[in-house]
Amino acid sequence: MITWKEVINFSVKGNPAPDKRIEKTDAEWKIQLTPEQFRVARQKGTEAPHSGALCSIHDAGKYNCVCCNTPLFDSTIKFSSGTGWPSFTQPIKQNAIKYERDISFGMVRVEVMCNTCDAHLGHVFPDGPEPSGLRYCVNSESMVLETNKEAK
Repeated sequence: MITWKEVINFSVKGNPAPDKRIEKTDAEWKIQLTPEQFRVARQKGTEAPHSGALCSIHDAGKYNCVCCNTPLFDSTIKFSSGTGWPSFTQPIKQNAIKYERDISFGMVRVEVMCNTCDAHLGHVFPDGPEPSGLRYCVNSESMVLETNKEAK
């Protein structure tokens, strides 16, 4: 289980190596993604709170990166945070997520990205439920839900 101390350590000293890397040009991403997905995932945008399609969905499955389809979060660790964005307590595996210090908007936060393709997902905060105490606050536009029915 990843702790807040490990999140900070990753953001300062470096992230675990991903299983693979995918790199494309902005032109290639624009062909693959909708304009809103591109704005959020590739240009570090944020969707309006309570507007994302995945915010209130609690179907069983995996939440994958919208850009490269890497599994990021499992539905079993999703929770209703009341923030207006899908929230999770842990990534599906330690090296699925990349962490970077974010000092935009006059505050210090930890940005979370897909460790395979660097897609912007959202941010992680130390105010989630136990046992991890983490809240991964993620944009719906950055993910696709692969339900257990689809995976069969």
